[in-house]
Amino acid sequence: MRFIETQLKGCFILEPKIINDERGYFMESFNAKTFQEGIGQNVTFVQDNQSFSTRGVLRGLHYQCGEHAQAKLVRVLQGEVLDVAVDLRPESETFGQYEAVLLSSENQKQFFVPRGFAHGFLVLSETATFFYKCDNFYNKESEGGLIYNDETLKINWDFPSQDLIISEKDQVLPNLQNAKKVW
Repeated sequence: MRFIETQLKGCFILEPKIINDERGYFMESFNAKTFQEGIGQNVTFVQDNQSFSTRGVLRGLHYQCGEHAQAKLVRVLQGEVLDVAVDLRPESETFGQYEAVLLSSENQKQFFVPRGFAHGFLVLSETATFFYKCDNFYNKESEGGLIYNDETLKINWDFPSQDLIISEKDQVLPNLQNAKKVW
């Protein structure tokens, strides 16, 4: 597994070693020891989540606050998404900046998003199955979110806005200036 730290300290793109032969392929998608050494942190995942979505579905940008903050290790089992993490750590040099990564069943990349980040994704393929591990349990009262088209963030979703499919809940999320603080 290759670990590539992004411009946002603590966010990593993971590229697995894939062994191909005439039968198909094999890869190790997760190994706790390798993962912790690769990111330089001790992270223990406690919850796995999976979603299925169609082309144009944008989920996010979501996060958990305070003691319920979550780190996530995300991947695509089928299809292709644009995955986005926004740094919300108030003390960070990259506060308010984002990283976008193309994740697909073809490239098998994974994206580690540490605590203190908002996270969302846009489905680019006809359908996508999205899978992620969390290091903390979900807590409804600790939910936070940012509107996907915040003028301050200037996220380039590179997708026609009229074709986006966004939940009612996500359409009324606040901008960065008015969002809940992560801690």
